[in-house]
Amino acid sequence: MTDLSHYVAGAQVPGKSGRFADVFNPATGAAEKRVPLATTAEVDAVVAVAKAAWPAWAKTPPLRRARILDKFKFLLIENADRIAELISAEHGKTHDDALGEVTRGLEVVEFAVGIPHLLKGEVTENVGTNVDSHSLRQPLGVVAGITPFNFPCMVPMWMFPVALACGNCFVLKPSERDPSAPLFIAGLLTQAGVPDGVFNVVNGDKEAVDALLDNPDVKAVSFVGSTPIARYIYARGTANGKRVQALGGAKNHAIIMPDADIDMAVGALMGAAYGSAGERCMAISVAVPVGEETANRLIEKLIPKIEALKIGPASDRASDMGPLVTAQHLAKVRGYVDAGEKEGAKVVVDGRGFKAPQGYENGYFIGGTLLDDVTPDMTVWKEEIFGPVLSVVRARNYDEAVDLVGQHEYGNGVAVFTRDGDAARAFAHDIEVGMVGVNVPIPVPMAFHSFGGWKASLFGDHHMHGPEGVRFYTRLKTITTRWPTGMRAEAEFVMPTMG
Repeated sequence: MTDLSHYVAGAQVPGKSGRFADVFNPATGAAEKRVPLATTAEVDAVVAVAKAAWPAWAKTPPLRRARILDKFKFLLIENADRIAELISAEHGKTHDDALGEVTRGLEVVEFAVGIPHLLKGEVTENVGTNVDSHSLRQPLGVVAGITPFNFPCMVPMWMFPVALACGNCFVLKPSERDPSAPLFIAGLLTQAGVPDGVFNVVNGDKEAVDALLDNPDVKAVSFVGSTPIARYIYARGTANGKRVQALGGAKNHAIIMPDADIDMAVGALMGAAYGSAGERCMAISVAVPVGEETANRLIEKLIPKIEALKIGPASDRASDMGPLVTAQHLAKVRGYVDAGEKEGAKVVVDGRGFKAPQGYENGYFIGGTLLDDVTPDMTVWKEEIFGPVLSVVRARNYDEAVDLVGQHEYGNGVAVFTRDGDAARAFAHDIEVGMVGVNVPIPVPMAFHSFGGWKASLFGDHHMHGPEGVRFYTRLKTITTRWPTGMRAEAEFVMPTMG
């Protein structure tokens, strides 16, 4: 059993609380590591380290900060396989999927390297007689990220590259289920030249989260996770005067129109529903075929592909899908399938009977599952399953399909498959969802755009990374100047108009 550490001021720091959580290998079910769970005092000490490092980092020229991040980018590329191995060993996703996660995080670093341009302000000469105004964006101070298990590398990198580039110091509280990749990345940042204390990792559970939310020196908090926790993070953080962006859950739909390329739609659904074992906030978990013929064709083509999924450990590079992250989550996903069947859904492909490969019998495996005849009153439609379960809700027409998406409490991502440009354009403009795909199954924006949903999928005013990320991690200052030449010496008691 290996004991992990925190990462503070450029070094591994053992936990002091005496409390630990086991870190499991999902493919074998074995506890292989222990992660320390920080106390409030430990968290406060880490924040103090970051606060002490902030003045010098904030005054570091943006170009110099960008050059450090550029070095970090190349270290990420050199170590991508190692990071992917750490992700797979603790999360369970396949090696190729883990590599894809590293790449998507790397793209945010590439965006952040352009920070000298992104921090440019605005100037207006002669806003009044001999008066000039200019604006600039300044860092907030110490900011924190609280990240989920499903993307232990990518989601932190949605946050800290932009935050650091803008001149903030960062405290990361990763998921205690798979903390090794964030700790490894912290070492790469130090190697790239990030000064001690500018980036820190503190491991923990709810006590550590609450400590970050309550500490007055933490000026902003970014979060990705379930909607109940996002709502809690937002409420507690904002009550303490912090800027908060909290991304919550999702129930992403794909509408398949009668004119769609059905083979394209099936291929897209396979990756979007079963990739990463469905443990993605952007997973397509509901297919909405329009018309009975479309639904029947879709089901007919999905069945053999789902049954042919190769499910196994990440060590088998031929695996399409790995295990779920914990035994508890496996039981939860199986429970959703049970509930769907009990409430009247038809289990077309049943993954509950999947037998793991030899040597992995204790792993947290489940097969790909397909439910048909799902209706909006069922639990499997209402709640986020976060597993390899695709529900099919049949719609009689386009309007019914759109209404189905619109009535859901989540508004994270949605897709439509069609050859009709008019329908696609109307759908993209009218649907009340934050991220929309047209013949694209997982409409995750590139790093130079911003990521975020609507409704109960996002709490806060700013989406993540891209231009919204720069706005979130900076505050605007406007400076108005006039020099003494030609100034009137007398006091003026009326509202200045700059005329």
